[in-house]
Amino acid sequence: MKTEWRIFGIVSVFLYLACVVYAWWTNAEMGEIDWVGTIGLLLSGLLTTMCGGFFWFVSRRIDPRPEDRPDADIVEGAGEIGFFSPGSYWPVGLAGAATVAGLGLVFWMWWLLAVGLIAVTFATCGLLFEYYTGTRRTAEH
Repeated sequence: MKTEWRIFGIVSVFLYLACVVYAWWTNAEMGEIDWVGTIGLLLSGLLTTMCGGFFWFVSRRIDPRPEDRPDADIVEGAGEIGFFSPGSYWPVGLAGAATVAGLGLVFWMWWLLAVGLIAVTFATCGLLFEYYTGTRRTAEH
């Protein structure tokens, strides 16, 4: 995780510097600061700082992975990476629900936003508990 938090840290520093330069430049050229671009760069910097902080926090609590050690061999990273659901339809439902919620937010239709958020909640629960209920339930649970 060291690599990840360092990359996010570098991007964060770049975005903060770009934010300062952009604010100064627009003030010098137009006589006033372009707040939309400045706030966008600032929020992007805060988002990458948050992600980098999470990776830094996790990297302190786990053993170094082969990707984090300079003396590691390629073969040390071989093997199973994780479990990925091969035939799940829940991501499609989640994307559709998020689209409905996004359209409700964009057009400020409170009822559509409410329906979309409820659908996002149900789709997230379905995706999360997919292997604990229904036909995919394993005997171990």
